[in-house]
Amino acid sequence: MSTFVWLTVMTALRVLRRNRLRAGLTMLGIIIGVGAVIAMVSIGEGAKLAVQKQIASMGANGILIWPNYSMIGGVRGGQGAVVTLTVADAIDLKKKIPLLAEAGWSRSGTMQVMSGGRNWSTTVIGASPSVLTIRAWAYSSGGPFTQTDMDTAARVALIGQTVVDNLFDPGEEPVGAIIRLKNVPIRVIGVLSPKGQSPSGSDQDDVVMIPFSTAERKVLGTSFLGSVGGVFASTDRAEDVFDAVDQIREVLRSRHRIQGDRPDDFIIRTQIDVAKVQEGTSETLTGMLLAIASVSLLVGGIGIMNILLVSVTERTREIGIRMAVGAKRLHIMMQFLIEAMTLSMVGGGIGVLFGVTAARLTSIIAGWPIVIEGETILTAFGFSLVVGLFFGLYPANKAARLNPIEALRYE
Repeated sequence: MSTFVWLTVMTALRVLRRNRLRAGLTMLGIIIGVGAVIAMVSIGEGAKLAVQKQIASMGANGILIWPNYSMIGGVRGGQGAVVTLTVADAIDLKKKIPLLAEAGWSRSGTMQVMSGGRNWSTTVIGASPSVLTIRAWAYSSGGPFTQTDMDTAARVALIGQTVVDNLFDPGEEPVGAIIRLKNVPIRVIGVLSPKGQSPSGSDQDDVVMIPFSTAERKVLGTSFLGSVGGVFASTDRAEDVFDAVDQIREVLRSRHRIQGDRPDDFIIRTQIDVAKVQEGTSETLTGMLLAIASVSLLVGGIGIMNILLVSVTERTREIGIRMAVGAKRLHIMMQFLIEAMTLSMVGGGIGVLFGVTAARLTSIIAGWPIVIEGETILTAFGFSLVVGLFFGLYPANKAARLNPIEALRYE
């Protein structure tokens, strides 16, 4: 049987060589389909990995709490219309919820930062020192501000790499330099290690971080002392995050005197929630592109079926002769099935090269991350063989059912 299969494969390859153009056009759908599947999955997996890195860059097991709308006298106010989160809220959360490893607070604004004759519009964040720990900030030079800096409203700052690139010359040491925010001189005590883009697409390195008290009293100002733009918290273990969220909601509703079924005046988000949304979007897009790529495989399968039907017609007399000298119907069916799978195998192999090349070129040209996995290649190649087998069944069965006498008489 193995000899028969080998001879049939060799025969199929000779047929391909005799009809190169026809065989190439027949395999085109398989080549495009397999290549598209590999390229799309590789890009999709790369995007998922990039999202995971972005989430990790925002701090592990992080919990974010933002002000939400509130109801005052039956009037619904927009976000930020009234104060709904305070420093006291963050301190109370840390005190009452043992699951929380850290709790901190911040508020931010956009303004010009100046150094010498240069200026740059950036995001200024006033934060408690614990926010630096929760966000897992590292330092390429210098170090963080401390609780003492918070208590004394020290005029110190940490700056991101984007700010460094726009305010300082290459090779110039920013640590120790004086920058100005609203004409307030601020001494740079550290440069934050690059984090890249956040999941929302903002540049995490385009930032100036100062102690919250400094921001509140000297830079950003406030209409209500102690109000914050957001509260940050974290747990030691990922499995504690959702229990901590439930406890945070309970504590804040009690502190804000929210009773019954009245809506929260705050929003709680976790890094896990953000990751699920981002990965879900990526998977949806990848799935849609895979569906489109699958159409190419189906078109390729139809092309194989069509060319084999033509081949059956062209080789009817040959089939009759083989049957007359003792070939069984199974042998005839196997011959055409193997020819169909040979077409799909060659097309699948070329498609693999095409897909890997396309994925790498996309990464180089567009700068997108890619992850090429052996499992993806094997799955796409295997699917191309299944397509060849499925669409080769009808022509093979038709050839096997030919009447030997009528086949011999066919002209």
